[in-house]
Amino acid sequence: MTAPIAVTEAPLDSAGVRSAALDPRAGAVVLFEGCARDHHAGRAVDQLAYEAFVPMAEAELGRIRDEATARFGLVRCLIHHRLGPVPLLEAAVLVAAAAPHRREAFEAAAWIMDRIKDRVPIWKRERYRDGAQAWVEGEARRD
Repeated sequence: MTAPIAVTEAPLDSAGVRSAALDPRAGAVVLFEGCARDHHAGRAVDQLAYEAFVPMAEAELGRIRDEATARFGLVRCLIHHRLGPVPLLEAAVLVAAAAPHRREAFEAAAWIMDRIKDRVPIWKRERYRDGAQAWVEGEARRD
């Protein structure tokens, strides 16, 4: 069984998370994959790495999940975040939001990601192609 909340060093399983989000009450399942990309703020990126205080991160992800479920009427919600090195193109975070209708599922996934960046004690370090490294903060979504 796929846990609703996970903070793990293992590669994330998007198919497993999507499957666990399926529910006959849901007319929409949105699976968001936040993947490591090769650039940030004009610099070439080779790899991302994440660190966390796992007990606090899991607890806060659980609170966000509960809030999203109540706020958007979700029937299922899963949030998984990866720790350690994340190679380019691999998922660093998965959010699955299942709701009776698509609008709520899409809005919930975006809302959850914004809360993760604002509230969860998970820190991201970028390694650049020139060999330098830097800790970076999540950027606010532009509506």
